[in-house]
Amino acid sequence: MRNNFLAVERWTTGFSMLVACLMLAIASGLGMFQIVTRFVLEQPAEWTEIMIRLSLIWMVFMGIPAAFRQGAMVSVDVLYRWSKPGARRLLDWLGCLAALTLVAVIIWWGWDYALRGRVQTMAGLESLSMFWGYLAMPVGGVFCVMGIVANLLDPQREELETAT
Repeated sequence: MRNNFLAVERWTTGFSMLVACLMLAIASGLGMFQIVTRFVLEQPAEWTEIMIRLSLIWMVFMGIPAAFRQGAMVSVDVLYRWSKPGARRLLDWLGCLAALTLVAVIIWWGWDYALRGRVQTMAGLESLSMFWGYLAMPVGGVFCVMGIVANLLDPQREELETAT
């Protein structure tokens, strides 16, 4: 069961990183397009600003699960180094519960914002609902849950183990 969960988590975290990288590439490409249209062609494309912002939001929320998987978001390295093995496991559980609580709030309010924002349109892109911008929070949060639980089951602490 544990190995099956970790295999699914590896796939979901890899997928979320792929989406995050794709969103970074889109934001970069649109940024270059905006520079060319604004300063070379002198015909600015206003829609690129909102698309860059939207892709950066998705990039962040889809990149966070990898940080949670590596244990980089809830870090108590000094306490962890000074603690005995039993206390270390307690710190792992406390960090996991704190992170899951935070992510649960993000998922709950992100979904609420997405539902409320579905009647709004994005400025510059009247055909696109704000739902798609706010949806990044609950979607990224669900991917984060996988990374947080996987880090509890199989901690990634290479930097701590080589430092001592």
